[in-house]
Amino acid sequence: QVRLVESGGGSVQAGGSLRLSCASSADTDRRLSVGWFRQAPGKEREGVTYISPGGAITYYADSVKGRFTISQGSAKNTVYLQMDSLKPEDSGMYYCAAERRFGGSWSSPKDFNYWGQGTQVTVSS
Repeated sequence: QVRLVESGGGSVQAGGSLRLSCASSADTDRRLSVGWFRQAPGKEREGVTYISPGGAITYYADSVKGRFTISQGSAKNTVYLQMDSLKPEDSGMYYCAAERRFGGSWSSPKDFNYWGQGTQVTVSS
């Protein structure tokens, strides 16, 4: 029932920045919990950051805290992930995920029911 589309990925040198977008097909009057996950080749998918409905609560993985910022657009159907001071270890496929009435773990992929197709982020040294 919820369609998510990510965009904004690309290749960047270490220390550079990217901004990812996650657009949702959900009605603007129905808020979603949104998380960003990433997966490097051969590695498990990991939680990067999370934002609660309305943006009152955010969580960040320790590895990205202080460098990444998640925010909700004014249209309420778009969530952004601003990534600064990128490191090679940030490389991977980044996925936007969403859930209604979220009650699980923000960093657990299994607790999110809706997923985008992913956008590739490559950080070179």
